[in-house]
Amino acid sequence: MMHRIFSDYAYGAGPRSTCWWDETCPAPIWPELQGDQTVDVAIIGGGFTGLSAALHMSEAGLNVAVLEAETPGWGASGRNGGFCCLGGAKLGARAMARVYGSTETQVYQAGEEAAVHLVEQLIARHRIDADTHSQGETVMAHSAKARAALMREAENEQAEFIDAPQLAAQGLGGAFHGALTTPVGFALNPRKYLFGLAHAAQTAGADLYQNSPAISLHHDGKHWHAVTPTGRLRASRMVIATNGYSSENLPDWLAGRYMPAQSTVMVTRPITPDEQARQGWTSAQMAYDTRHMLHYFRLMPDGRFLFGMRGGLTSSPRAEKRIRAVLRSHFERLFPAWRHVDTSHNWSGMVCLSRNLVPFVGAVPDHPGLFAGLCYHGNGVAMGSYSGALLAQLVQGSTPDMPYSKVMQRLPRFPLGRARRLLMPPAYGLLGLMD
Repeated sequence: MMHRIFSDYAYGAGPRSTCWWDETCPAPIWPELQGDQTVDVAIIGGGFTGLSAALHMSEAGLNVAVLEAETPGWGASGRNGGFCCLGGAKLGARAMARVYGSTETQVYQAGEEAAVHLVEQLIARHRIDADTHSQGETVMAHSAKARAALMREAENEQAEFIDAPQLAAQGLGGAFHGALTTPVGFALNPRKYLFGLAHAAQTAGADLYQNSPAISLHHDGKHWHAVTPTGRLRASRMVIATNGYSSENLPDWLAGRYMPAQSTVMVTRPITPDEQARQGWTSAQMAYDTRHMLHYFRLMPDGRFLFGMRGGLTSSPRAEKRIRAVLRSHFERLFPAWRHVDTSHNWSGMVCLSRNLVPFVGAVPDHPGLFAGLCYHGNGVAMGSYSGALLAQLVQGSTPDMPYSKVMQRLPRFPLGRARRLLMPPAYGLLGLMD
């Protein structure tokens, strides 16, 4: 059975009961695994990482099967904000260089950019209609101090800084002190992109199974076995791609090495052009602010506004109601002209953090034939897709032909083991004070 560190409510239907993406396209219906099956590679998890890995492995001629515990798009890949952008680590470049050296840091940063371009290429090659928009990503200064930092960054990178008085003229009007745009990245409908990946993987020959949770994993010295309620999958190699929905015992190596953290999103009714003009936000740019407990937001093609934030330390119906109310209050504070605009949809889900604040992608130490990709720190659209492509090459014993930094090849344990969630309240409190 699965041993997860949040309450059962967090992994049930409640947090995603009014997810907007569910209304934008129907989910494909995959079969459930029945009986015994043997493949070259078994993949646990049917999100961006698992489906990207399945697609790339199948195209290389491997026989691949994916086990999804729920229905397609149920987890983080079907309920995120839809930001395909630079990211994946919460460790800044200077800190990363101190720990890993400048060369490995540069390789890692090249990988972040390559991840965005990979998604672009997958969308184009497989003709996925994912409602893409936004030319890069814009960061909004939430304070005068953050404004000064963005101005320095703009000078160093020879980029254009937009000061507060000009924000509304650029279609970026709100309670912000300035903005800086990174030209790499775009927004999309994550559910449409995910299902496009799934169709491409199936076309390439991958077997995809829904409602087929791996309830136990073991290695017999030659093969990995994943047991589900109605079947067994045997493979010489296995990939763990469960990210924030991982279990402490699947495999035991994962215990204490990942930290699920909640992120909550709301979507408004369509906002009319006149209402957009009154607030001064008419841009299709995806954006986030400089808070440590950041907000992320964008105006979508149909006029709805998506607004999300990190936070939420417990999971229950009462906690869910509370964090949704907090999210709404933050929205109204940052976009006061839209206080009258109704929220039509609300949901939450799990992102995944690592102790060393960088993703893990690679072979699991001391577990022959076992690989994993997880801990994208809320930026899994690009980095999860990229991790799947990396894993496809690593599983075949190849040296990746894409940037693959040593930064991504360690996953240390958190203190306190299964009680590690106790670390979050003081951490969130400190970050809130810093904001």
